[in-house]
Amino acid sequence: MQIDCGFDSGNIDVISAEDPERVELSIRKDVGGEHSQWFHFRVRGAAGTDCCFCITNASTTSYPKGWENYRAVASDDGERWFRVPTTYVDGELRIQHRPATDEVFYAYFAPYSFARHEQLLARVAGHEGVERFRLGETLDGRPLDGLILHPTEDVASPKIAWVVGRQHPGETMAEWWMEGLLDRLLDGSDALAKKLRAQFIFYVVPNMNPDGSVRGHLRVNACGANLNREWETPTLARSPEVLFVRDMMDETGVDFGLDVHGDEALPYNFISAAEGIPGWTPRLDTLTETFKSAYEAANPDFQSVYGYELDKPGQGNMTMCSNQVSQRFDCLAMTLEMPFKDNANAPDLEEGWSPDRCRALGHSVLDALAAVAPTLR
Repeated sequence: MQIDCGFDSGNIDVISAEDPERVELSIRKDVGGEHSQWFHFRVRGAAGTDCCFCITNASTTSYPKGWENYRAVASDDGERWFRVPTTYVDGELRIQHRPATDEVFYAYFAPYSFARHEQLLARVAGHEGVERFRLGETLDGRPLDGLILHPTEDVASPKIAWVVGRQHPGETMAEWWMEGLLDRLLDGSDALAKKLRAQFIFYVVPNMNPDGSVRGHLRVNACGANLNREWETPTLARSPEVLFVRDMMDETGVDFGLDVHGDEALPYNFISAAEGIPGWTPRLDTLTETFKSAYEAANPDFQSVYGYELDKPGQGNMTMCSNQVSQRFDCLAMTLEMPFKDNANAPDLEEGWSPDRCRALGHSVLDALAAVAPTLR
């Protein structure tokens, strides 16, 4: 049996692989040593063998609660990902599987490679009215690129929508979600998409943290910065990704902002809004509730019962994207969270929460945006 992670987003250390019924592994920490949880590794030569892959340091990762009722994903081809039996026992995460092929990949969630990211940008930019733009370079020298979907009609004052994802690189569900959003926006036969394309300029940054993504990090960039705690005072030295995006937002303005994430522990899709900012108003509260109600009506995988505890008035964390953007532009700005586990309200025993369901949720967000569009300003 051979185990390795020498590829895009790979993360695992092999402690012992002599006994297939107890293969001992360890998740590497992100740069900076504060965070860990993401894993992605390949196993060769174990076809037909009952294996137990034991991640021995699971209890010391960033979110041990995330392992409860969690099932790892596996793939024979790197394309289709399915769930495999997984237990969290005595501080270890134990993944049990009998590989059907000589090469199998295992991961925390379905990976989204940098190559696929580049393909997504190129594919979308090939459409009329779409522009790929360079925000700048990351600390590792990778391009930080986004997409502008220009209005399809001559509008004197189009609304400005910003959508960003993967500030936390291990939250790959965010970029699968982006595919659903972008594919619907580009569907010329979709009446609602056509209506919104005529009213809005869309600025979309599908991956805010390409360095962390390629390095196999859960939460930080190349120097150990948690980008979603950098929005108040970003710097070129520490968080250029945030600085570039925030500076461009200052140039364009923002009427609607959505920051797309994943949550390790909660098995639900939900919105976290900016109720704790100093500038929170009844208008923003109404917009938030309207958006959430419309999203739930459009896609039952979204819900509003479970989520984070609301910030107390005036006590929101202004280093976070949605709080900073909402306060800075007096606009509706929110964080969308999706599960690493499954949607507990509609479990799928084969795939759990999956890329296809992420795409469907991204597709449905246009219904929620349409519900608030007339009153965003």
